[in-house]
Amino acid sequence: MKTLHIAEPGQRVRFAGNRRRARGLSMLVAGAAIVFSMTPIGVTAAGPMNPAPLPLPSPPPQAPPPPQQRLRTIEVAGTGEAHVAPDVASLNLAIETHAPTAQQSAGQNAALAQKVVDALTKKLEGKGKVWTGGYSLYPEYSEPRPNEKPLITGYRAENSITVETGEISLLGGLIDTAIEAGANRINYLTFTLRDESQARSQAIALAAKDAQAQAASLAKALGVTLGPVIKATTAPQTGPAPMMRMTEFAASNLTGAPTPVQPNEVTVPATVSITYQIQ
Repeated sequence: MKTLHIAEPGQRVRFAGNRRRARGLSMLVAGAAIVFSMTPIGVTAAGPMNPAPLPLPSPPPQAPPPPQQRLRTIEVAGTGEAHVAPDVASLNLAIETHAPTAQQSAGQNAALAQKVVDALTKKLEGKGKVWTGGYSLYPEYSEPRPNEKPLITGYRAENSITVETGEISLLGGLIDTAIEAGANRINYLTFTLRDESQARSQAIALAAKDAQAQAASLAKALGVTLGPVIKATTAPQTGPAPMMRMTEFAASNLTGAPTPVQPNEVTVPATVSITYQIQ
């Protein structure tokens, strides 16, 4: 809206609206300058002439990988044993003494044990070793009567001695020497191997052949074809060591004849498990 001001004689007519419009236009230009001055260099301000860039479209979701086909397999376990002559023998014997007092029983046992150790050491001639262990001393009681406590009748001392040697042929003479020196009980005689790695490999090879034969028979019975080996494991086992008990020495010792010793073979077992793919 324009307002007309009546001028005095000799003055120009002026409109108030034009001055307000000019003032408003100057303020608009100043505001635009402030906006442009706050815009970072190299960045185009978004507006009607410079619209903001549209966001990039997200990639389409990937399809899950197809499930892998499960392998068809069969698993078998084979066993094998290697039989080898032993090369180490361990003889364990004991000395048992009885006496009215603990001191007497212990003293007698110690004297006999030393005598047996010396005799065995001399017999071995450096071809083995001897050591003692398993010493015990305890009282012996009478048969208990009704309403009475058992009475101590004496004391018993026991001492065990172990001999280890690789000379298997010396065993009979070692047993006789120990008994002559004072040993009165033989606990056991075992035969082992110093190194069983070669026998173990032989047992594993036999077990693997057994597993392969079982797999072939099983595949034929099922009407399938054996494929490659998927997995193979071995489980070595410890076989019982050949052992001779003391009762086997009784008859020869009573007759005074030399004790015969004929060791049996050492058995080394193994187990092999094999998993085959089948078609």
